[in-house]
Amino acid sequence: MEHREKVFEILNESCGNCKDNIVALSTISAREDGSILPFVREVDALYEDGIFYITTWAKSNKMRQIEKNYNVAFSVNLEGITGHGIAENLGWVLEADNANIRTKLREAFSNWYDEANNEEDENCIILSVKIRQCEIVKDHGAIRYSLNLDEA
Repeated sequence: MEHREKVFEILNESCGNCKDNIVALSTISAREDGSILPFVREVDALYEDGIFYITTWAKSNKMRQIEKNYNVAFSVNLEGITGHGIAENLGWVLEADNANIRTKLREAFSNWYDEANNEEDENCIILSVKIRQCEIVKDHGAIRYSLNLDEA
């Protein structure tokens, strides 16, 4: 099995099946003096077909940072999965185009979804993080799989 197939197999086993994953999501922000600061926060994310989906607020700091630079890094809590991706605001959770993924998000996050999200607010959005690079490390480094979708 090629590394690409193995990476996606492990991602599906570890993160798929409508699981609520805790993911550290990292963005960057430029200061007025031009210096760059990294920011990281834990988010709940649903994984499907090479993409993590997150419900969030459109006016949050992470979304302001993503508007300026859509390149993000991620780490799946306790799974040995890290990588980089392209973040995209998919818009309001109640938009027709978001109906399918919204249903899955509501199922995965059913224990807390309605408490944390006000779907009537058009700033309640879905953020996608499409994986571009990924490394999976198991057994304290004895097993490693890498994926780089940016390579030709």
